[in-house]
Amino acid sequence: MPDVSRRVFSLSIASGIALAGLKVFAQEQKELKVGIIGLDTSHVMAFTKELNNPKAMEDVARCRVVAAYPKGSPDIESSTSRVPGYTKDIQAQGVEIVESIDELVKRVDCILLETNDGRPHLEQALPGFKAGKPTFIDKPVAGSLADAIAIYRAAETFKAPVFSCSSLRFAKGAQEIRSGAIGDVQGCDAYSPCSLEKTHPDLFWYGIHGVETLFTIMGAGCESVSRLSTKDYDLASGVWKDGRIGTFRGIRSKGGAGYGGTAFGSKGIREIGKFDGYRPLAVEIVKFFRGGPVPVSAEETLQIYAFMEAADESKRQDGKPIRIESVMKKASADAANRLKTLGVST
Repeated sequence: MPDVSRRVFSLSIASGIALAGLKVFAQEQKELKVGIIGLDTSHVMAFTKELNNPKAMEDVARCRVVAAYPKGSPDIESSTSRVPGYTKDIQAQGVEIVESIDELVKRVDCILLETNDGRPHLEQALPGFKAGKPTFIDKPVAGSLADAIAIYRAAETFKAPVFSCSSLRFAKGAQEIRSGAIGDVQGCDAYSPCSLEKTHPDLFWYGIHGVETLFTIMGAGCESVSRLSTKDYDLASGVWKDGRIGTFRGIRSKGGAGYGGTAFGSKGIREIGKFDGYRPLAVEIVKFFRGGPVPVSAEETLQIYAFMEAADESKRQDGKPIRIESVMKKASADAANRLKTLGVST
């Protein structure tokens, strides 16, 4: 190739690379419109204030809540009583209230499904999934293991990115341990408040926080669960496929019901640490909405809910160890029926 042609060719390549870089930069600069489903939890204000802050830090900038559909739980008083107040508060942040989820989906690029009640989540998530909108589903991901499985199957069917977790997952201490701060994790004892809600499996309502911490440290791979339960306390023990043991202590007694635990590693033992607020999760959600990888795999999330379902079954059987595989098998069949009823073919 002559020198002139080579120079022209090189300039063309450089220009192409620069143009591609500008396109990526433009995509990163685009403001994403976020919609919220369900105004019955304090999380909606925590996320909205973070994202809609005029002085938002770069890691959450240009991702703004613009619309919300308020209706959440149909019958949980602690949820329904909050809707009017949070509706008023979020409107003060410049967020428009819409009359339906379908209307919300049309107006936004991505969705925060915040309804405190996990039971309606499957039906509430489907319109966004069908439109391919990235969706974060706040805890609990569903009101049953079957619905949790159905949600992930539906998301896969419609190729809609989705993830769910407790904000405890992204606490600094938990993430450091997961990243190898104490070497290979050999075990974990996690704890959290564990108030009960009669419409949900025991640990789904609030125990999810401590169970999420347990799995953040241990990862997937739990094979069986056994549970001890009294009026004020729960203790669920899991055995992982490599022989490791992890426990969750749920606390309902007054006083001393914080969040945390102890992790045991090949290079030491460390306290997991405190709850770091909602900002770390908001940062991960924005990365995800901007096309980043799913922060928490479907496999690990579904194992968390299978662990809690197996703990319930163990309680029903007086503490007998219950195989994760057995509760997943039953719930998978129920999930297929749920999706069929809703007209979703997987």
